[in-house]
Amino acid sequence: MASYDYVVVGSGIAGLYTALLAQKQGSVLILTKGSIDDCNTKYAQGGIAAAIGKGDSPEIHLQDTTEAGAGLSDPEAVHLLVEEAADRIADLIDFGVPFDTINGEIALTREAAHTVPRVLHAGGDATGEHIELTLSRQVRACGIEVLEHCLATEIIVEAGKVAGVKALDCRTSSIEEFACHSLILASGGAGRLFKYTTNSEVATGDGVALAFRAGAEIVDMEFFQFHPTAVRLPGVHPFLISEAVRGEGGILRNVEGYRFMPDYTPEAELAPRDVATRSILYEMKKTRSDRVFLDVTHLPPRLITTRFPHIYRFCLEHGLDITKGLIPVAPAAHYMMGGVRTNTWGETNVDGLFAVGEVACTRVHGANRLASNSLLEVLVFSKRAMQRRGEGSTRQAMTGSEQDCYSLPQRQVPVSAPPPSLSGLQTLMWEKVGIIRSGEPLEGAAGVLAGWERSLEEASDHDSLQLSNLVLTARLMAEAALIRKESRGAHFRTDYPEPSPDWLRHIVFKRE
Repeated sequence: MASYDYVVVGSGIAGLYTALLAQKQGSVLILTKGSIDDCNTKYAQGGIAAAIGKGDSPEIHLQDTTEAGAGLSDPEAVHLLVEEAADRIADLIDFGVPFDTINGEIALTREAAHTVPRVLHAGGDATGEHIELTLSRQVRACGIEVLEHCLATEIIVEAGKVAGVKALDCRTSSIEEFACHSLILASGGAGRLFKYTTNSEVATGDGVALAFRAGAEIVDMEFFQFHPTAVRLPGVHPFLISEAVRGEGGILRNVEGYRFMPDYTPEAELAPRDVATRSILYEMKKTRSDRVFLDVTHLPPRLITTRFPHIYRFCLEHGLDITKGLIPVAPAAHYMMGGVRTNTWGETNVDGLFAVGEVACTRVHGANRLASNSLLEVLVFSKRAMQRRGEGSTRQAMTGSEQDCYSLPQRQVPVSAPPPSLSGLQTLMWEKVGIIRSGEPLEGAAGVLAGWERSLEEASDHDSLQLSNLVLTARLMAEAALIRKESRGAHFRTDYPEPSPDWLRHIVFKRE
């Protein structure tokens, strides 16, 4: 069995950045279930938030992040995020990420729920792609070993400590084992749980499922962010229209051409994502349409083509010149705010297991992620995780605000439950555990998911393993949504439409 100091699962920005830091301390292996370039990072259009501009400060950034988090953001984690932001941006510049500039200074834009412009971008709306390509070049140049098309299937835990990981070689169908001192989960989110999603096909909740089965704590799974604006065209996969488009002055109109957002909130188009998403959904229902429209025709065409070249070209390829016509949009699943519970050093409750990026829950985002904080979170807490390992410090106890710990309950399976399938799962989650929730549909979904988990045969290939991981991740999400009897941030229930002070705590799941 090959042995490494560090095994990193995932090749997005979290995996690549962490691997580049880890290789200064020991031997590193990256396992990725696709190619090194298959990840969600490259689809991140908006950019990275950092308080580096005039009139901005870490204190203002902290206030904006905490306000978006609706009472559940961890103060210590948010403080670290905003204070270390500038240094982590400097790291990316040193690696060669070409951030956009104006007159020699880094260009900053404003996104919804940010008080001031503080979002750095590269290539206009191609920030994630530029970071991904830059870091993957660095990984190759450093000679870090990368095994592509290898899907992690099990975390090996011996005497309460990580000893290694098993992985399926998707080309040969063989199971390989890799020993390691530290295992870093950087496997991304679970956007493929839903029928409509901005996520790539790799976002199947693998890291959450792996960690849960290994005894790690999973937290805040009820908080899943839906992006308000994704292109809605027949036969076209939802394509993200960045928050920054509204930040630059884009207006939302219904199918009758009416600007509706001021009717729902004084912040109008710059409202937080959860508010904007629900407002769009209500307007679609009111007008009996499956879409609304984003209007940028009043903005200078040169601004659109240079600031949002990817969006402009994508729409043009589908017959839409957005400088002259409206963009049809609707909400889509976007970002998992819950995940594997970590402390501020990226450590989990399992010795030797770390989690970084979207798979991790640092509790920075709370109940609702502030736009463009996700890439920053990756940088800050990946750096801290490697600092921890480099110093050889004793694992820090898991602390944080009040929480309740649960195990997944036994459930009665509905008699009419359909057989498990990816499309069936995605439809179930969109309709029952989606943007607007209620107790009875959640109960039904939880029962179906419990039945599917029991009926699935032992996973042995790429597709069955991913479906198994998705079903388990979906169960954690549905059960958490059922337990939280209030509405807060991205979690909205019609039977409990208001936030309650009794629920200023976190829901944690751990395997019995």
